[in-house]
Amino acid sequence: MATLKEAAVGTTVKVLKIRGEGAIKRRIMDMGITKGVEVYIRKLAPLGDPIEVTVRGYELSLRKADAENIEVGKLIPEEQEHDDQCCDLDGDKQ
Repeated sequence: MATLKEAAVGTTVKVLKIRGEGAIKRRIMDMGITKGVEVYIRKLAPLGDPIEVTVRGYELSLRKADAENIEVGKLIPEEQEHDDQCCDLDGDKQ
């Protein structure tokens, strides 16, 4: 299982699980990182620590040690549905 620490810059991932016990897990959850939330990896500090992410509409910096406790999965964008009723046979919008 991949962790937030391993996620590439510029990707959006979904939190699958938060590892850790007690205060560590509570601190991560208090920052708004909970199961099912989407996290965008914005950038990485020049020396690699911390990681800057966007979660729930705000920017957050996480230490790699904390990011290692967050299991994530890649977010697969939903396929856009094509609305056949919006266009005529020539493909022009009505």
